Amino acid sequence: MKQTALVNGEVISVNSRNEVFEACLIEGNKIAAVGTTEEIRKRISSTTKVIDLHGRSVLPGLIDAHMHLFLYGNALMHLNCKEPAINSIQELLEKLAAIVQKTNAGQIIRVFGFNEIMVEEQRYPTIQELDHLTEEHPIVITRTCGHIGVVNSAALKLANIDAATPDPKGGTIEKDSSGKFTGRLIENAFLQFNQYATYSEEELFNALTKAQQQLFAHGITSVHDAGGFDENSFRIMQIASHKKQINVRIYAMIASLGDCENFTKNMLNSGVMTHTGNDFFKIGPAKLFTDGSSTGPTIATREPYTSAPDNYGYLMYTEEELYSIFSKAHQNGYQITVHAQGDKAIEQYLGVIERLLHEHPRDDHRHRVEHLGICPPDLQEKARALNVIPILNPSFPYEFGESYIRNYGERTHYMYAARDLLNQGIITAAGSDAPITTVNPFVGIYTAVARLTRQNTAFGQEQTVSLMDAIRMYTYNAAYASFDETMKGSIEAGKLADLVIVNTSLLNCPIEKITEVKVDTTILDGEIVFEKIADRIGV
Repeated sequence: MKQTALVNGEVISVNSRNEVFEACLIEGNKIAAVGTTEEIRKRISSTTKVIDLHGRSVLPGLIDAHMHLFLYGNALMHLNCKEPAINSIQELLEKLAAIVQKTNAGQIIRVFGFNEIMVEEQRYPTIQELDHLTEEHPIVITRTCGHIGVVNSAALKLANIDAATPDPKGGTIEKDSSGKFTGRLIENAFLQFNQYATYSEEELFNALTKAQQQLFAHGITSVHDAGGFDENSFRIMQIASHKKQINVRIYAMIASLGDCENFTKNMLNSGVMTHTGNDFFKIGPAKLFTDGSSTGPTIATREPYTSAPDNYGYLMYTEEELYSIFSKAHQNGYQITVHAQGDKAIEQYLGVIERLLHEHPRDDHRHRVEHLGICPPDLQEKARALNVIPILNPSFPYEFGESYIRNYGERTHYMYAARDLLNQGIITAAGSDAPITTVNPFVGIYTAVARLTRQNTAFGQEQTVSLMDAIRMYTYNAAYASFDETMKGSIEAGKLADLVIVNTSLLNCPIEKITEVKVDTTILDGEIVFEKIADRIGV
């Protein structure tokens, strides 16, 4: 059997005792042993591949417990306002004009990652500015949150939106004071619009390939996909996995960014169960969106926004509607989850879970809540009592912290409240929500430990966690959130050989340098899937 030995390093096992070893041995696609370098060398042969770590850290393959594979892959393929940064509306319009010139008429032009806060003009582009560029190409600009878009008239026509089109429930087709379209589509108006701005199968397969390349380069071997564009993208993801066109391990939520409710209902009616699949593709929880974007800001809050005393955000369902959709799923053994950022949305969802568990008790349901943004002590306690698994986004404060402070004020002290949740014994996992923020897990780990924004603004410092706790959120706890903790998430004999080697001793790395940590090697199922020349930053 093929052997690979990793020796002379810092093997961060993330086992129940948080033990750190010098070496580990891989046999086939499983971890065979961990221990000292001497112990591992006694078990190898002349044909064993030996990797000398020279003091570098080895981690379990990192798990992004909440991201959007298709959105992330497409953001890599189209104009992205984040990398490299677009600093003004004028610069954006110039780049779009150049794209128009080389794009066939009728073809959709897409932009990702726009943030009105990050451009000089501090505003969105107008529909007039976009129409001036082209009347023959639909232009779709997706805001960084993914919940708001700006489009031109050709795009509105593509979606059959005219002056008589009503606002959908939980969304707004924005108009100015004279009743004319601004081009801005908010929440469900934009999510439903995406049903018309569809992608070809070739584009979807390419998006998955692009996404996987970046995931492996960042040491991510498993993802929990939080929803693609529609039913077709869900199908493409399964085909790509089964045909080994992509190999990253996927836990696919029953969700879509288009008509999420009907897609979820159809999947539930089909009888396809949570955890159906294999080690590379499994069906995840049934998911719904219950409120909006933390940066929009459109999340549903119990008290008005600090920045807007009449704004409480968007709540997509009544509690009874949410209960009606999830009742059958819970009774039939599905894991369920929701996108819930604001405390009002979180309170509503936890009320539904409480009712479901009272009527139909389940010991190991592992129901989740995605994001768990503003979660004050009373809701933390309720989450603990109900054994709900929070999936936090530590990178959000890093990128959006200043806007959170402006919009939510003192509530930021219990926003993405990792320390409070862990102190209560709640198993808490982490995800990037890429492409909303960077897919780089070391930015998330850094922010969980430091609770500082990119501009070094302190953000809810009460919620800092230890480095080991942060690592656990991206490994063992994320595996637990998908019922996979017996097969991955820690470096222990018998578990899958999903590992990542970084370019330094992570446990001795200064906190402020964690964002600079790079991946040297990613191992998936015992095979090297990413490798670069070591660029060590000091042991």
